[in-house]
Amino acid sequence: MPKTNLKTVAYNAIRQKIVTCEFAPGTFLNEEILTDALGLSRTPIRDALSRLEQEGLVEIKPKRGIMVTPLSVNDINMIFEVRNLYEPYILLNYGSLLPADRLEEFYNIFLHKNADSECFQNNDYFYDLDSDFHLMIVGCCPNAYIQNNYNLIRTQNARFRYMTGNISNNRLEDTFREHLDIIRPCLQKNWKEAAEKMVCHLEESKKATFRLIFQGRENAPIGLF
Repeated sequence: MPKTNLKTVAYNAIRQKIVTCEFAPGTFLNEEILTDALGLSRTPIRDALSRLEQEGLVEIKPKRGIMVTPLSVNDINMIFEVRNLYEPYILLNYGSLLPADRLEEFYNIFLHKNADSECFQNNDYFYDLDSDFHLMIVGCCPNAYIQNNYNLIRTQNARFRYMTGNISNNRLEDTFREHLDIIRPCLQKNWKEAAEKMVCHLEESKKATFRLIFQGRENAPIGLF
């Protein structure tokens, strides 16, 4: 296998373990652990760690090892601060670039899905659907700098999702309703109202994230607080 491919394999494998919290926040790793776990040599591992450090997922500490970057309550505030700056702004300024067929598709999904249905008991299904909805909105923005910055917080946001675990059915139903509240004015090309509804949705999502974390604080992974 070409070396470039091995570097990509190492990067994807380590990143996935960090995002899913198999390598929990605050955990110390070393090259030997990673080479044994992935069956790869040190060269692609080091390349992957350099990329992950640039993304803020690991901190390489001389003579101590590689630490998976901790997460804190302050990180939640910063993530939602950035989302509040970008997502409503994108709707307000670039909403006209949203694909109408995708908006209608999401509208029908959120309108007709029941939070008690089997597919929504699968956290991955819900999270992927929610992520796809927000990515559709951010993806319509032609500003590459916004896109790059948003990708950084997406990764950290995914780590929080894996740590907080199950989401309640009540929150699922609220999320469906909030998404519909965003989509309706989009379909009517009322971007000001859509942006306002996005602000409300992000605020409720932030509150729900805090509730989930503090409810499970005793069992929180190392490095969360």
